[in-house]
Order: sequence, then structure tokens, then C-alpha cells
Amino acid sequence: MRPKGSAQVLVDRRRRALELVDKGLSLNEVARRLGCLASSAMRWRDRRAREGDGVYEVRASSGRPPRLTARQKKRLVRLLLKGALAQGYRTDLWTTARVAEIIKREFGVTYHRDHAGRLLHGLDFSCQKLDRKALERDEEQIERWKREEWPRIEKGPRTWAPISSSSTKVASS
Repeated sequence: MRPKGSAQVLVDRRRRALELVDKGLSLNEVARRLGCLASSAMRWRDRRAREGDGVYEVRASSGRPPRLTARQKKRLVRLLLKGALAQGYRTDLWTTARVAEIIKREFGVTYHRDHAGRLLHGLDFSCQKLDRKALERDEEQIERWKREEWPRIEKGPRTWAPISSSSTKVASS
């Protein structure tokens, strides 16, 4: 597995390994000094023999290929934009678990709900929080309270004030 570090750190490590090989140290000794495998030092040595100084270049690490193709991701976006009700759910709320179910049903690919969330983020979807309001909520009464009661409460007499600014000093009266 590739060690952590910038490309320059990796290039310096390879250069140092090959300098040690050129000095006549064994591959095992080079690996011990640099904290790598002897097979890595051997691979760098053999690559330098084939390609010359190109051995120092750090190639991109592509990682695991995506399980959904670009075309499938576009289709997923279209399905999501139709809404959860169109997919047979009782509410129009998309959860990551529901998205994972849709991916499994439509594309035959299993995703954990956490990864479905990362996939949605990559598709420029954002997490939305429901705006929860009580069903019994009376907007007219709330507006009246704000208009009549709140100003009275806000302007009310201040009955509490600190006696002293010091927690250890007794206030003088």
C-alpha cells in the first residue's frame, strides 16, 4: 500500500532508496533503513533499469472503480427528482436507506446507506432537515401573541441584576 505523503515525499524516498542500492547495500538493508518492503526497492531498481529516471515519477492512484456508471448515475438523478412518492413510498422524503433500496432495485448494486449519502453528495444533492410544525398550530394566535404579549414581556421591569461583579467579594449596600 502506498505510504502517505506528498508526491515529493514519495519521489525523495525512491531517490534515497536507489542511492543506497547504488552504494551496494542489499535490498533488505535498503528496505529496513527506509521502512519499506524489499520488493518495493527491487521494483524501483528494475524500473529504473527499464525506464531511466522515469522511476521517480509518482503515478496517480485511481482507487476502486465506481460501481455505478455515469449513465446509471444520471438515471438515478432522474428517478430521485421524480420524488419518493413516485417510487411507491408513503412520504416524499428521500432517506439514504431509501436511496440505497432504489439503487439495489434499479441497478442491482448494493450500497450501504452511508455510502448512498456520499454518492448523493457527489451528485450535488444536499441533506435537508424537515421543518416540523405542530398540527394544532394556530398562526393567528401566534401573531397576536407576538404583537401584544411579547412587547410587554420584553419591556418588563428588570428584577434581577448581579449584586457584585466579583464572585468572592461581598457587595456593599
